[in-house]
Amino acid sequence: MSLWKIAWRSIQQRSLASSLTGFSMALGVALVVAVLVMSGVIKQSFQSGPGLGYNMIVGAKGGSLQLVLNTVYHLSRPVENVPYWYYLEFLPASQRDDGVDGKYAKYVEQAIPVLMGDYFGEFRVVATSPRMFEDFEVVPGKRFEFAAGRGFKKDEYYAAVIGQQVANRMNVKLGDGIHPEHGQPGGHKHDPFKVVGILKSTGTVSDKAVYVNMEGFYLMDGHALTEARPQAATQATSIEKPKEAAANEAKKATEKQGDEFQPDQRVEAEPSKQPLPKDLREVTAILLRTDDLYAPGMMKKINKYDVFAQAALPIGEISRLFDTLVGPMTAILFGLTVLIVVVSAIGIMVSIYNSMSERRHEIAIMRALGARRGKIMAIVLLESILLALLGGLCGWLLGHVLVAGLSPLIAERTGVEIGFGYLAPPVNVVNWEVPTGDNPFRIKIDAYPELLLIPGLIVLASLVGFLPALAAYRTDVSKSLTATP
Repeated sequence: MSLWKIAWRSIQQRSLASSLTGFSMALGVALVVAVLVMSGVIKQSFQSGPGLGYNMIVGAKGGSLQLVLNTVYHLSRPVENVPYWYYLEFLPASQRDDGVDGKYAKYVEQAIPVLMGDYFGEFRVVATSPRMFEDFEVVPGKRFEFAAGRGFKKDEYYAAVIGQQVANRMNVKLGDGIHPEHGQPGGHKHDPFKVVGILKSTGTVSDKAVYVNMEGFYLMDGHALTEARPQAATQATSIEKPKEAAANEAKKATEKQGDEFQPDQRVEAEPSKQPLPKDLREVTAILLRTDDLYAPGMMKKINKYDVFAQAALPIGEISRLFDTLVGPMTAILFGLTVLIVVVSAIGIMVSIYNSMSERRHEIAIMRALGARRGKIMAIVLLESILLALLGGLCGWLLGHVLVAGLSPLIAERTGVEIGFGYLAPPVNVVNWEVPTGDNPFRIKIDAYPELLLIPGLIVLASLVGFLPALAAYRTDVSKSLTATP
């Protein structure tokens, strides 16, 4: 009979105690799995956001993290806006009325304006241009797709596109009218926007957004400036252009503002209203896809010379957020769950050790039949490992059942859809670099943390099983046989 089978028979003989110790291990492992999966979901919900579809955000001066959280994840409120003419500085000549490249146009591949400040129920209303659905990549290489309808056109002032979660939770269909609420949920209701498109689920915060045409957004109460915001007076000198040249270009742009929309386009959407003049407009932020080579230099120029604007790299800000706040909190929570597993393992040790007094006669007989001390010790260690692995397997299943049960709630809160088979994202376990001149030798290995539970449980079970195994190893055969009736 193999040692594994002997160990399994021993577990079966004490089925109640073994079941209880295995169950405690299962609960501990289930908590570990749940924490690993949840932390992975949180990380994915941030890193798979639309921030990956662009690499830079420009907005009003203030905290760069606040700018990213507000613009990308809709988690806070904008502190200030930037002038519309400043947004034009990122557009090429083909997209400007004056036919002149913006100051930063040569560095920019794509610039999308966004405006915020309203809600539809609990969901953020994001005003933007039709290019959000024509050119914008929600993640690199992938544009928005529609479950129904289409994106709004330039002349459809009061048209809206909604995310999948908005449609489901607010029970909104194509053709319905939605009323944005000014400032905060429950605020003054604006004129209705007609839903012309419903986005396919992207697993990002876009599923919880309401996109409306920025032209209609400007025409709603409280969304226009009361007087034109001066241009060159609020901006410091560019390092690329003399101050007078920049002012002349801005003046030319102002003279041609208001002509972007053709009359026939406006008539189709709202005959009684005219587009808001550009000098009375502002934008909350500008989403930029820039050339990676020039991005650092452009960001430096904006942050140094544009006195009312700042540029932020969303990936960098979110990485710092994880490193300084989310990562340590997750590590603490993970540490607590690991302690639960350790306590469960100690329970296995106590259970097996307490059984030693009942098993001395059994061990003595095995020794009398020729079993060596090492084999007796191995059987006890295998018993500990079997209990830990069986409890761990049950715990892994229990953890994923728990996560699958919470999947609808997780998808609703984070936009990340997971199922029973969702594994926590891989982590880096080995990252060695050996300096060998210009091309250092590097070894980097990533592994799924849930798979690391298997060797971890084996090591832990071996450690806690060592004490009872040592007691079995030291069993006095003659004394045990004599003392047993």
